[in-house]
Amino acid sequence: MADVIEVGAARGDAPPPAGHARRRGVTERGHRATPYLFLAPYLVLFLVFGLAPILFGVWFSLHQWDLQLPNRPFVGLENYRDLFSSDSADYADWWAAVRATAIFTVLSVPLLVVVPLGLALLLNEKFPGRTFFRAAFFAPYVLGVAVIGLLWRFLLDANLGLVNRLLGAVGLPADTPWVTDVPWAWVSLVGVTVWWTCGFNAVIYLAGLQDIPAELYEAARVDGASAWDRFRHVTLPGLRPVLLFVLTTTILASANVFGQSFLITQGAPGEQTRTVVWRIVDEGLRNYDVGQASAMSVLFALMLAVVSIVNFRLFRYRED
Repeated sequence: MADVIEVGAARGDAPPPAGHARRRGVTERGHRATPYLFLAPYLVLFLVFGLAPILFGVWFSLHQWDLQLPNRPFVGLENYRDLFSSDSADYADWWAAVRATAIFTVLSVPLLVVVPLGLALLLNEKFPGRTFFRAAFFAPYVLGVAVIGLLWRFLLDANLGLVNRLLGAVGLPADTPWVTDVPWAWVSLVGVTVWWTCGFNAVIYLAGLQDIPAELYEAARVDGASAWDRFRHVTLPGLRPVLLFVLTTTILASANVFGQSFLITQGAPGEQTRTVVWRIVDEGLRNYDVGQASAMSVLFALMLAVVSIVNFRLFRYRED
């Protein structure tokens, strides 16, 4: 240090202040900590409302956690085995709920991917009143599931519902059991869900369409490409990340359906439209068997994780 000061003095430079290096170190540490300070509120919320419930859910699933009993003994994987054992009291109801959820997901997801895409393509064109129609198609999405469920429960009532009255007025059958018999119960649930949520997916598609450079369409027109060719070779490749997002979120949302079946069909006929989430709620909050409900939740989450991973791999393969 003395040599450095002597060299500096020989060149006519003033020696650095004594606290300069210390202040510089403090400043650098402060800069490194800044991103974590901004992330801290989100990390706290994620730990409290995200990671902690997941860990507690896994812990509960390994116990006979009955809210009505004082003791909660450790049972290992017994709750999971009950879901795969045909001798268990939970086996039939669990897999019936999985089947109902799968039916709803398979019927609703294609419509919620394709219909909003067509709607977005129309709303992306320039025509009078375009802004009004964009808002009108998105408007149902801002309503809560309770409002949607009660509204359509009355509209689809077989005896007093407006839908059957309108059908009878034009000479069609006026006694269709929209909410009490299959397949009409599935038609009602899927139709209401598409009407309710397709506006959200359409807005996502619109954002993706507006990110596709207009020069690509102009070049395609110059090359003589038809509208279908432009859609296949320009629009779809440009929307691939958006399609992945829409498809994944739609699968997850459809698989977690609860409010529509609970309010519109009320599980009818019998329990054929009772979904997995409904089954989990019943097991945990009505039967007070938190351990079994947690095992159902963990198993269902793993199922959805596998579907999501497969979805991502398929899209990544196409990109490669």
